[in-house]
Amino acid sequence: MDAVRVCALTHRFGDGEAAKPVLHGLDLRVGAGEVVLLTGPSGSGKTTLLTLIGGLRAVQEGSCVVLGTELAGADEAARVAVRRRVGFIFQHHNLLGFLTAQQNVAMALEVDASLSERERLDRADAMLHAVGIGEKARADPATLSGGQRQRVAIARALVHGPGLILADEPTAALDGKTGGETMRLLQRLAKEQRRTVFIVTHDPRIHDIADRIIAMEDGRIVEGAHA
Repeated sequence: MDAVRVCALTHRFGDGEAAKPVLHGLDLRVGAGEVVLLTGPSGSGKTTLLTLIGGLRAVQEGSCVVLGTELAGADEAARVAVRRRVGFIFQHHNLLGFLTAQQNVAMALEVDASLSERERLDRADAMLHAVGIGEKARADPATLSGGQRQRVAIARALVHGPGLILADEPTAALDGKTGGETMRLLQRLAKEQRRTVFIVTHDPRIHDIADRIIAMEDGRIVEGAHA
């Protein structure tokens, strides 16, 4: 079963004659459990594709099936439901500075009303230990290194057991050694937990973590679209 299946996906910015096409009839499949990197020059449409897959943007034309849900024609409620099954990791970790590392991770569990606050915090602790920074659970983000903050972001993305993890330039703010270590950690945890990972990146130093590398150019996939 595919975690992501995109067919004839087209997207434009703007309206009418001023509309600018950014994606041109894309076809793409990402199998369940795959770690896939999406590469290409700036402006090629990589982040736009990622936001469509993540339900952060409405599909304009074509089909985009994510974790079994068709997002073409989906309303905001349906996109929110998909987003709750996806873990997001961004270039800038987006941690809340007034919360501890533990509390930042636990926030991802607040949508599950069946969990008590203690259960959420315990799961956050366990996930921080899994990413190797359990001793930093009570630390404020400002006291953490860039690599440690990105590990907190990985813990937050994984803690609710998502079927799909989407990462947008997750190593851009990290040096090569730290970025490579962090992404290899994500790869290991994803394989252990059988999660699908889709990463937009310019960083050739993390190509070794991928099952497959897809290249985009000018809103089109030019290499590696099919397993």
